[in-house]
Amino acid sequence: MTKDIINKAKERFEQSHQALAREFASIRAGRANASLLDRIEVEYYGAPTPLNQLASITVPEARVLLISPFDKSSIKEIERAINESDLGINPANDGSVIRLVIPALTEETRKDLAKEVKKVGENAKIAIRNIRRDAMNEAKKAEKDKEIAEDELKSLEKDIQKITDDAVKHIDEMTGNKEKELLEV
Repeated sequence: MTKDIINKAKERFEQSHQALAREFASIRAGRANASLLDRIEVEYYGAPTPLNQLASITVPEARVLLISPFDKSSIKEIERAINESDLGINPANDGSVIRLVIPALTEETRKDLAKEVKKVGENAKIAIRNIRRDAMNEAKKAEKDKEIAEDELKSLEKDIQKITDDAVKHIDEMTGNKEKELLEV
């Protein structure tokens, strides 16, 4: 019973870490990274389709993304989706491929993005605390239902707090690394 509660919490912590990593990957850091385009959906034959399913995305240079559509007729729709996204990068279309030149970040933009990273990190910590709360409630319910003894509950609460602290520490490391990446020129 106690192992189930701990394992479920660990699994949810891991999912939170993965979600945070995906979120950080979509924040541009002045370098070309194909995951910048992960959130972009293109209207393709009437259905919203993820861009990475319609085209191959390569990084030929440090600050250039090259989008090669599998179906050349979809190039206008891909271009429109990029323009309508929150990327703030204008696509250059030469008829067969789209080039995205990632502009160098200004000092002000870097600081704004660092603030955004902190905010995303704080939201991830809130998710971690919510998972801890759920695990603690589950443990208290198990004790109330006489599935575990009171001393087992105390031990379980300590274990939950320890894995929570580890998860928060991991989020702090991830946030710090992303901030450092953003602020280095």
